[in-house]
Amino acid sequence: MASSLLTLAWLHFHLRARGHALAFDEAFLRAMWPDGRLLRLVLRLGIPASLSMMVMSIAELVLLGLVNGYGSDATAAYGAVGQVMSYVQFPALSIAITVSIFGAQAIGRGQGGQIGAIVGTGLQMNLVLTGALAVLGYLFSRTLMGLFITDAAVLELAQGLLYIVLWSTVLFGMATVFSGAMRGSGTVWTPLAISSFAILAVEIPSAIFLSHRIGIEGVWAAYPIAFCTMFLLQMSYYLLVWRKRAVARLI
Repeated sequence: MASSLLTLAWLHFHLRARGHALAFDEAFLRAMWPDGRLLRLVLRLGIPASLSMMVMSIAELVLLGLVNGYGSDATAAYGAVGQVMSYVQFPALSIAITVSIFGAQAIGRGQGGQIGAIVGTGLQMNLVLTGALAVLGYLFSRTLMGLFITDAAVLELAQGLLYIVLWSTVLFGMATVFSGAMRGSGTVWTPLAISSFAILAVEIPSAIFLSHRIGIEGVWAAYPIAFCTMFLLQMSYYLLVWRKRAVARLI
């Protein structure tokens, strides 16, 4: 906190000295007063995003509880695979955010017809970038796991778990492209409901059932199942419902 305050103070004096448009002057401080209409819009878009993060966190706690039941080696493998997965998913999430921003800008300037091209480009980029990282993950899985694990038995387990789930990050990325496009127009609750359904009603029950049937591999098999469900439902809603609606700027 202290470093943040010092940084803010330095930024204030630096911008004032340069006469920058973003300097903290009286006009800036007046503009900081909340605008009721904008605040309602921010809450309308922000609350569903917060709920989505809460659902994902709860699901991760449940899955981690299942993994812990298989011992410390399984927990270590879970953490290592999770690290690699987060790196592979990062481009997918970035692409989805970009699609949402570009889609909102297209709607704002009255060119909502461009959203289809934006979504198509996002899907292609996801296939190339996320797909390339997934391929590299398979080719160099042992090296990647070796960055986090030294024990040979745990390394072997983590490598096998990575094989199960890594390919499905491409489907996850495509699902987020569709949901990002819809969120850019202000449609937030339906994408949230679809994602929550895929996590709470598909991923967790699948993980519990499969872990009892085939062991820890069943926990990781639940991820591709959930990502496939999420992709199919988000795409179906986008193509069959949302795309047929008229979209307009929110403010």
